Amino acid sequence: METVHAVEFRGITKRFGDVIANNNVNLYLDRGVVMSLLGENGSGKTTLMNMLSGIYYPDEGQILIDGKPVTIRSPKDAYSYGIGMIHQHFKLVEVFTAAENIVLGLETEGRLDRKQINRKVSEIASKYGFDIDPAKKIHDMSVSEKQTVEIIKVLYRGADILILDEPTAVLTPQETAKLFDVIRAMKADGKAIIIITHKLNEVKEISDVVAIMRKGEHIATAHTNSVSETDMTEMMVGRKVELSIRREEPVNIKPRLTVANLTCRNSEGIKKLSNVGFVAYGGEILGVAGIAGSGQKELLEAIAGLRRIESGSIIYSPEGRTTMDLVGMSPTDIKDAGVALAFVPEDRLGMGLVGSMGMTDNMLLRNWNAKKGLVIDKSESKKMAESIFTELEVVAPSIDYPVRKLSGGNVQKVLVGREIASSPSVFMSAYAVRGLDINTSYIIYELMAKQKDRGCAVIYVGEDLDVLLSLCDRIMVLCDGKVNAIVDARVTTKEEIGLLMTSHDKKESQ
Repeated sequence: METVHAVEFRGITKRFGDVIANNNVNLYLDRGVVMSLLGENGSGKTTLMNMLSGIYYPDEGQILIDGKPVTIRSPKDAYSYGIGMIHQHFKLVEVFTAAENIVLGLETEGRLDRKQINRKVSEIASKYGFDIDPAKKIHDMSVSEKQTVEIIKVLYRGADILILDEPTAVLTPQETAKLFDVIRAMKADGKAIIIITHKLNEVKEISDVVAIMRKGEHIATAHTNSVSETDMTEMMVGRKVELSIRREEPVNIKPRLTVANLTCRNSEGIKKLSNVGFVAYGGEILGVAGIAGSGQKELLEAIAGLRRIESGSIIYSPEGRTTMDLVGMSPTDIKDAGVALAFVPEDRLGMGLVGSMGMTDNMLLRNWNAKKGLVIDKSESKKMAESIFTELEVVAPSIDYPVRKLSGGNVQKVLVGREIASSPSVFMSAYAVRGLDINTSYIIYELMAKQKDRGCAVIYVGEDLDVLLSLCDRIMVLCDGKVNAIVDARVTTKEEIGLLMTSHDKKESQ
């Protein structure tokens, strides 16, 4: 008798023009099982899940639910088969309550019965161990609370096949532990759960099986306890990859950037940074940790001259030159003053690169106003593009291929490569490896370690606390726009940082 699976992909192929995103994928998942889906950027894992959730439709092959072929042409179809996807970027209405977001889009007769909705939400929360206030507005919630709303939203609609895309990307260790407890409770209730993630330690902790994608194809499915992190990485990449982050002891460190009493507001007048102070030393990596919205983005933008500063100072101390205060200077002023500052923003294509341009023209952007005459000489930019293309193993048809058509990992290689090519004395990066595969992430870590080696002051805003602890020399923890502590990354723990991210009890800085 043929085994009936909760979800089964049979010969699934999906093309986008000449690009084959998925090629003859055969994969299945049973109920009461947690599967981790692994693969490099561009390996086809997200495309495959988008077909299961109704965002895309396969060109060839069949999807079976409980052994029966189904047609899923929209998210509404997916819900009808009990399939719900929780995306990394939440799709919630900020001014609505949790309960209102949970029922948004559902057909109801007459007026909303808020008491009944709140009661059902509370029943789901109690059953799986969620902590939620149905009447709380989304804009008053933490990231983990918003994620809880997203999960309950699909459960409310009857989903028993759940897809979670990078669910722990912005959670503290304590929040991650709570989420894993919830996932285990859903698994015990017979849910089939797929997790898309790049964190191999979490794969080992929470999943029963792991499925590996490479270049659009399903390479293997294995019981998680039978494979090591190295095994998984080799299957993803197709060759041996060294999973170690290099961190040398800082040598001959000198102050490069001294920030004191920095205060600034956003465009709505809300204070995002309050009296922030720290020193970034040349020859070390200073990590910045904090829950989403704690001021990390505003801090780097203020230093880069992209955000108006209400008060405070940012003193730049170049080697062998007079110090200068960067407050009040625009990015162009900073560059014209000879400040060797490089910034890799969170929004890679919105702020960092021009998506319609190729690598050569994006290299040119950094120094376009230095060119004299009517005709722009692109020879230096082309040489830089070719160097980055080769050394960082950028996967693209050519250096003139529009960067918006590249995978996230290759876009980041282009952006980081361009900024590093300027030989900065201060290098700042916001979420440099967000959404990137293991191989590309470790390339970026090594690039930052090399900047530290050459005496650059590196400021790295990150989400993965394991990486912050392995890569950085010191970690500054922001909480509600204030510095809660600056700790030694070699002796602190993930749990301590997690508590500092959410607690206002300021600890002694180091």
